[in-house]
Amino acid sequence: QVQLVESGGGLVQAGASLRLSCAASGRIDSMYAVAWFRQAPGKEREFVSGILWSDTNTYYGDSVKGRFTISKDNVKNTVDLQMNNLKPEDTGVYYCAMQTARNVNFGSWGQGTQVTVSS
Repeated sequence: QVQLVESGGGLVQAGASLRLSCAASGRIDSMYAVAWFRQAPGKEREFVSGILWSDTNTYYGDSVKGRFTISKDNVKNTVDLQMNNLKPEDTGVYYCAMQTARNVNFGSWGQGTQVTVSS
């Protein structure tokens, strides 16, 4: 089992930046990929960004490309999400999640961290 804990959310104005962090513990050796998802009130959960644990491949949702950057630290077992030029539509609860293989569901999830962007 892998445990994930997010941190770094908050309330900011449009155009500001935030950095989220996801700390992993437990069966780190079982991690294939870590991703960030978000969910706004009344909306479906949305993929934001993902990174493979064993190499440097990264993935982004269309709405955040060019503004968000995902990175990882294989020593500290953390995955960060740098969010720049935040927009009100970026508001939501941000979750990190872990996948043990390419074509399986994300089976481990953190508790989420709230990001609120005011206009």
